[in-house]
Amino acid sequence: MGFDQISLKGRALRLLAGREHSRAELQRKLSAHETEPGELARALDELAAKGFIDEQRVLESVVHRRAGRLGAARVRQELQAKGLDPQAVATAVASLQGSEEARAREVWRKRFGAPPGDAAEHGKQMRFLLTRGFQAEVVRRVVRGAPEDD
Repeated sequence: MGFDQISLKGRALRLLAGREHSRAELQRKLSAHETEPGELARALDELAAKGFIDEQRVLESVVHRRAGRLGAARVRQELQAKGLDPQAVATAVASLQGSEEARAREVWRKRFGAPPGDAAEHGKQMRFLLTRGFQAEVVRRVVRGAPEDD
């Protein structure tokens, strides 16, 4: 059987074998392969009914893989891009915010390990953490070297 003849369900299973995908992601990636209207929706319904597509697993997978390197804002962006339930995304992001400073400190320590020596280095360290989605106030405390509020 050639690649063109692989069923939509088969294509979806291949994608799911690599990592968790939300229904919206599978819809986006596979819609070009749909030959008749409703075919993809039926295939995805069947996979969801069998537990192959699970939005909660997608959410947990992203949080688990990305929280160690990214701030809550970037994790939120990734979850929203996957078309997940907004309430589930909000809950997951809220759970990350309590550890935001500790996670930012760890990312900073791995990357820099020492306070900035001058204004240019200070700016570089701030930008690095900000682009990873950590909150500005947290970034300022981490780069300034202020002790954690334990």
